Amino acid sequence: MSKVSTSISIDSEVKAKAQELFADFGMDLSTAINVFLRQAVRENAIPFSIQRENPNADTIAAIKERDEMVRNPEKYKRYSSFADFMKEEEANV
Repeated sequence: MSKVSTSISIDSEVKAKAQELFADFGMDLSTAINVFLRQAVRENAIPFSIQRENPNADTIAAIKERDEMVRNPEKYKRYSSFADFMKEEEANV
């Protein structure tokens, strides 16, 4: 089977981390990408699940708080500008 050269753009930090990981498996980046491509062709699909990251507890709490604020805006103080908010916060320090 003949080989061809392909150019791809990769985030430099991701590339470095991937190279370190694959080196632990005894392969270089090119070999790892070939393994991925062969598996994708074999399965006729991306060979792993792709999904959105699940939000952590802090993010879930922030989403719930935002939803509450949208449902009941009368319960929350509003500011005409960020500067007004900062003035009040600085006065409370």
